[in-house]
Amino acid sequence: MSAFSDVRTIAPQQIWNGLTGRTVHGEQLTLSLIELDPESKVPEHSHPNEQVGILISGSMTFRVGDETKELGPGETWIILADVPHSVIAGPDGAVVIEVFAPPRSDWLDIETSAPSPGRWP
Repeated sequence: MSAFSDVRTIAPQQIWNGLTGRTVHGEQLTLSLIELDPESKVPEHSHPNEQVGILISGSMTFRVGDETKELGPGETWIILADVPHSVIAGPDGAVVIEVFAPPRSDWLDIETSAPSPGRWP
C-alpha cells in the first residue's frame, strides 16, 4: 500500500443523503473531503470521535451543541466527542475537509461508488 493517493481516485461514499465523502483512514484518525448537495441536511447526531473541519467552498449553517453559526469559506469548527450537531448546506452546497479522531470505523462498511469528478477546486 502506497503512502500517497489522489482524492480524484478515492471511491466516494454516501455518508448521509446529499452528503458524499472521499475518505482516507489512518491508524489514529480519518481524513475526509466531504461534498454536500445544495440545501442538504445532516440530521442531529453525535459520535465518540472528535471532529475538526474547514469549509472550502459554499456555505452552511452548522449547529454544535447550543451554538449555531452560518459558515463561509475558510471558517472552521471543532466538535468534541459525543456533542450533538447538525448541518444545513447553503443554496450552492458546500465542500469541507474534516478530520476525525479516533478513526471513523463505522464508515468502513459504507458502500463506495466508482471514482468521479467532484465539486472541489
